[in-house]
Amino acid sequence: MTETGNALAVALFSEILINDQLIRNQLSRVLPKGMEVSHFSVLNQLARSVDEKSPAQLAQSFHVTRGAMTNTLRKLEAAGYVHIRPDWDDARRKKVAISPAGRRARDVAVAAIAPLIGDVVENLGEDKVRAILPALRSLRTRLGQERE
Repeated sequence: MTETGNALAVALFSEILINDQLIRNQLSRVLPKGMEVSHFSVLNQLARSVDEKSPAQLAQSFHVTRGAMTNTLRKLEAAGYVHIRPDWDDARRKKVAISPAGRRARDVAVAAIAPLIGDVVENLGEDKVRAILPALRSLRTRLGQERE
């Protein structure tokens, strides 16, 4: 890679990392008391899914270790937001589903963050957001493949 290419790559990743930190800070401020961004992310995925997920599937989906996902799931289970049961086909494995309380907590969180994310889209402009989404998705796909 050329020196210009390296500088461009560093600038890209710097912007992404700073944006990630800013987004997490702003989300943390508006999420319901006790809910972390990781909790919301898992609840949101489970709420949108038709099927139960295994902890391993969730860990892979979020690109985190199984241990990190287990920790998040334990906290969500303690809060009554998810149900974790043995996999009936393989008792060594588990299945995770969102509970009615978890669905309500996720809906409250979505309502809390909706004005924040709406303001971001409005301030940037819908055209800019639509233009950047394909590049961000492509980057996520590429980075996800490199991890495997």
